[in-house]
Amino acid sequence: MKQVDNLANIKTQVQENIGKKVILRADKGRKRIVTNEGEIISAYPNIFIVRVKNEFDYERNVSYSYSDVLTSTVQLKIC
Repeated sequence: MKQVDNLANIKTQVQENIGKKVILRADKGRKRIVTNEGEIISAYPNIFIVRVKNEFDYERNVSYSYSDVLTSTVQLKIC
């Protein structure tokens, strides 16, 4: 996702890309970084939900806040 500077821009970028494949890179703390491929399935006023598939082909829904993207805790790249 291209560089955006405020929450309103992040929300519109996420809402425009609902249903598209993304590469998700999340910093879980203590030097643990998780990279998954998924699809943005919905966006709400404070969070958005990504359906990811892990190494065992098990699908799950993960939610993140827009502030996670703003602070670079979560990085999204549209495929």
